[in-house]
Amino acid sequence: MIIERKVKPFIVTETAPLRDALKAIDANRTQIVFIVDEHSVLKGALSDGDFRRWLIGQDTVDLDLPVSSAMNCSPRAGRLTDDDRYLDRMLESTRSVIPLLDDRGRIAAIVRHWESTLIIEGHKISEATEAFVIAEIGINHNGSLELGFELIEKAAAAGADCAKFQMRDMKSLYRNSESAVPDDEDLGAQYVMSLLETHSLTNDDMLRLFDRCRERNLVPLCTPWDLESLEVLERYGIGGLKAASADLTNEPLLTAMADTGLPVIASTGMSSEVEIKEAVSTLRSARASFALLHCNSTYPAPYKDVNLRYLDRLKAIGNCLVGYSGHERGYEVPIAAIGLGAKIIEKHFTLDRNMIGNDHKVSLLPDEFASMVARIRNVEEAMGTADVRHATQGELMNRVNLAKSLVAARNLSAGHVIEEADLDVKSPGRGLQPNRKDELVGKSLVRNMQAGDFFYADDLTGERRNSMSWSFNRPFGVPVRFHDYEEIYARSTPDFLEFHLTYRDMQMDLGKAFPSPLRCEVAVHAPDLFDGDHILNLASDVASYRDRSVAELQRTVEVAASIASNFEGDRPPILIASLGGFTSDQPVKPTERLAMYEQVAKSLERVDLGPVRLVAQTLPPFPWYLGGQLICNLFVDPADTADFARTYGYRLCLDISHTQLAVNYLGQSLSTAISQVGPFTDHLHLVDAIGVDGEGIQIGEGDVDWGQTAIDLDEHCPGVGFIPEIWMGHRNGGEGFWTALDRLERWFAG
Repeated sequence: MIIERKVKPFIVTETAPLRDALKAIDANRTQIVFIVDEHSVLKGALSDGDFRRWLIGQDTVDLDLPVSSAMNCSPRAGRLTDDDRYLDRMLESTRSVIPLLDDRGRIAAIVRHWESTLIIEGHKISEATEAFVIAEIGINHNGSLELGFELIEKAAAAGADCAKFQMRDMKSLYRNSESAVPDDEDLGAQYVMSLLETHSLTNDDMLRLFDRCRERNLVPLCTPWDLESLEVLERYGIGGLKAASADLTNEPLLTAMADTGLPVIASTGMSSEVEIKEAVSTLRSARASFALLHCNSTYPAPYKDVNLRYLDRLKAIGNCLVGYSGHERGYEVPIAAIGLGAKIIEKHFTLDRNMIGNDHKVSLLPDEFASMVARIRNVEEAMGTADVRHATQGELMNRVNLAKSLVAARNLSAGHVIEEADLDVKSPGRGLQPNRKDELVGKSLVRNMQAGDFFYADDLTGERRNSMSWSFNRPFGVPVRFHDYEEIYARSTPDFLEFHLTYRDMQMDLGKAFPSPLRCEVAVHAPDLFDGDHILNLASDVASYRDRSVAELQRTVEVAASIASNFEGDRPPILIASLGGFTSDQPVKPTERLAMYEQVAKSLERVDLGPVRLVAQTLPPFPWYLGGQLICNLFVDPADTADFARTYGYRLCLDISHTQLAVNYLGQSLSTAISQVGPFTDHLHLVDAIGVDGEGIQIGEGDVDWGQTAIDLDEHCPGVGFIPEIWMGHRNGGEGFWTALDRLERWFAG
């Protein structure tokens, strides 16, 4: 169970109108509010059910009536003094929440089923959220308000969620208060007390630091080392408290912190397990909402003493969220802690490890802290779920290249009943996987097959389409290769064909590829990958790499013009190209993209396009190349993509799959993206998408709202031609393309 000491969202006064009570029910999301008098004494409750029962009995509904007219006058309630087992039994008999009353009958807390959640200044920390990363500034401001401000700025820039400080009232904290550094103390204590004496800020200055945190969207957190400091923090309105390891056995301070009703994050360094259990008992008895941090309080802590595996045991002891507060060198250990379930990470933060004070020595510098945060987020993303495993889109792409398929072992005729001897297993994995062999044996073929042809799913069902026709409100084409364009064209009679080239296609004798001219338009998709693992990238900062990309694009222009000479179309051929801007490890900063776009434009100035119309393809944030994932920086964000087209006069190929992935990643809408890039678009790739890297998905099976997308495309790029660029859509004679065109006709019918 969890006990909330902040009860305001759960209560309304008995004279409040019903509409206020209903608003409170909606806001607190517990389906109930409790009704109190002017002294906060419990008088009743109003749940969704109570309101419905009242509603049924009314001839007319007046929501301005006092809530007391509809409330349940005998709500269930517990006492602050009730033990946990009794409260657990109460919760087992209800799905709602229960108020806890003090000795005067006033609501002092709310108890509900345990949710692994802390909320600090609106920031939710739970098993389902990202880890809460604390930059422990502590006293690393060295008594300088300006240095404190700078630390806050750097912590925010490094990706921290929270900046934490420490507050002490030296006179109340230490004995012999007439001397801050008494002569009769040991050297260690004298060192610490001397440091605190010279590195402290006034309470007013501390509060100014908290205010600055909020201005920078950082949660301010503070460790009160004494009751006087706690009173200052509570009076200020701090959103949460941190209990220092040194105070885990300080029952009066822990209890006082819990009594504030604020969430408490308690470090467990320097403590035995018995002491940790006693602290948990203290916090639970005081009805605190808390989390525990595993910690080794040595500076720096030896790796051998960190013992991260204790996180599991700590979670069982506290039955609460757990995290890690680290004093070891580097930041590998906090990253590992994430993999073991830590939901809070605390690391000391400084601008210079050579400053006076032992905390500086174990602190991370801003760039190190930023690296830690980035790697924590990577690990969190990699943790995933324990759901049933499915192959990712990238794996499916690799499986086509690396896996094996069932193929015909010899020439077979339509009507032949398939025998095991008719089957062979060969790469690549474009057809039925070998584990479907038993399903295939005994089926009657509906088509003629040559030795080496792939078997497909419709060979199991016996269903096969031989000819198709569609009517669209804009020209449509089909993606083809040299080996299948004649069959594809004959079966679908599109307005144009789009040839998707590989670098090996560039070496073909095109005279042999086109025995006779075709009466339709043509588009060509440039290869993304060239011989020697060269990915086309006109934005590369390496001149030699950029030079080769320019040369390869020029060669592609010439091939496209040669292909077009075999078509009797009325318009110049379109060349679709991904122009680059890739990085391998992390995205570039948005401010760096402008120079990269300028480099693309300068590179294009060196390309003689001749009769070809070049269109730059919109790109996904995480494209798949060479069996893995890269990061794309250009032609991803719709705003700067449109700016490129507007500034340099180039037209675009709007790939709906790529752009849906981009807006998913950027937190934008596809409608807005289309309104931005649509006016500069001369060509469309219509295909669905899932998440941030699931491209090439069949129409209607991803995130794209096709009804709205059709409206947006008709408004911002009417009449622009499209292809259904379904991944592996060419298999089985274009089966995936035909399915896509069937579905698209619903929204783009002519």
